[in-house]
Amino acid sequence: MAKITFIEADGTEHIHEGTNGMTVMQVAVNNSVPGIDAECGGACACATCHVYVREAWRKKVGKAEEMEEDMLDFAFEVQENSRLSCQIKVTDEIDGLVVDLPDQQF
Repeated sequence: MAKITFIEADGTEHIHEGTNGMTVMQVAVNNSVPGIDAECGGACACATCHVYVREAWRKKVGKAEEMEEDMLDFAFEVQENSRLSCQIKVTDEIDGLVVDLPDQQF
């Protein structure tokens, strides 16, 4: 299990736990975190689960693979630390992960 903190653009925090093997997107959707629309259901076919991974966590969650990078081209205000939360697996190593949500998903 890992606790994940989702921070909305206005600073509102949502802290939820996820089971190993889930994705960060699934944790958000299961807990109705505002701003994570996940229109494709986690198939890496849209960019509606876009998040910004805090610097301290970037190495632990890893880099986006090519398919994810292609989808990020459709995201709003992409930054160097942008990731699709459907591509970040929940593991014990990311317990405490903090991600920021963009102002909008696109």
